[in-house]
Amino acid sequence: MNDFEENKYNEIKNELLNNSIEKSVNDYYINRKELSRYYNVGKIIVDAQGGESRAKYGDGLIKKFSERLSKELGNGYSTRSLKRMRRFYILISKGTPLVAQFVNWSHYIILMTLDNQNEINYYIEQIVIYHWSKRELQEKIKNKEYQRLDYNTKNKLINKEELDVYDSIKNPIIINSYNNEKENISEKVLKEYILRDLDNFLKQLGEGFTYMANEYKIKIGNKYNYIDMLLFNYIYNCFIVVELKVTESKKDHFGQIMIYKNYIDKHLKNINQDKTIGIIVCKKNDKYLIEYSSDSRIRVTTYELV
Repeated sequence: MNDFEENKYNEIKNELLNNSIEKSVNDYYINRKELSRYYNVGKIIVDAQGGESRAKYGDGLIKKFSERLSKELGNGYSTRSLKRMRRFYILISKGTPLVAQFVNWSHYIILMTLDNQNEINYYIEQIVIYHWSKRELQEKIKNKEYQRLDYNTKNKLINKEELDVYDSIKNPIIINSYNNEKENISEKVLKEYILRDLDNFLKQLGEGFTYMANEYKIKIGNKYNYIDMLLFNYIYNCFIVVELKVTESKKDHFGQIMIYKNYIDKHLKNINQDKTIGIIVCKKNDKYLIEYSSDSRIRVTTYELV
C-alpha cells in the first residue's frame, strides 16, 4: 500500500474498532438496564405481596398483574415471567451478585433453578471468566461441575482464597465412551477415549492445562518407562505427570508417579519453573492412601465413563 492507501486503511480500521467498542459498551449498558428493570419489577411484586416471606403465596396477584400487563403492553408478561422476576429479586437480595458483564437474563433464568448460593456464585464467576453461552452453562450444570470440585476447593472459593494448580481438578472426571464400553476397559482404551476428546479432559482439570505428549519415554537406569500423559500448566508454570489406572488406587501407583515426578524435575524442569505435580486418574479412590501419602503434590481423582 502507498501512503494514501495506508492512511485510508487506518481510517477504516479506526471506524470499525470504535464501532466494536461502542457496541460492546451499548450491549453492556442495555443488559444492565434490563437486569435492573427485572430486579425492580421483582421488588415491587414482593412488596405488593406483603414481603418476601409471604411472596410465594401471592400468585393470584401475579396473575392479575400479568393479565392487565398483557392487555395493555402486549406479550412478554406472562405469570411465569413475573414469577421469574420475583425470584430474581429474591436471589439478588440474598447475596447473588448482579453482574451485567457477560451474564445476561438467559443465564440468570438457568441459575435460578439452583438452590445452593455458593454454587450460583461459582457459575457466575465462571461465566465472567470464560464467557459461557446459555448452552455452555446448561452443560456445566448438567455435568455437575460445581459438585465435582473438592471440598477444600469449595471452601477456598467461598473465602476467596487463592487456588492452587490442583484445586480445580474435578472428581469424577467425565469421559466419553465412544464404543459404549463402561466396564472392564484397558488403560490403553481409557487413554484413547481421553485423547479423542482431549480438550474436554483438560478443561476438567482446570485452567491453564496444555497437552505435551502421551507415552512420554524416560530412561531410569537401564530400563525405559512411559509416562501415560505429560502436561504443562502455563498459569502455574509447572509440568504435570498423569497416570491412568482402571483399578482402585494402590500404594504402588503413588510410588510410580512419585518417581516420574522426580525424573521430570531433574531432567526437564528448569530453574524458573515450579515443581512437577502428579495426577492419578483411577476407577476408584482409596482415601486412606491419600491421607497417609507424604507427597502433597500428588492428587487422585476418579473417572466416570458416559
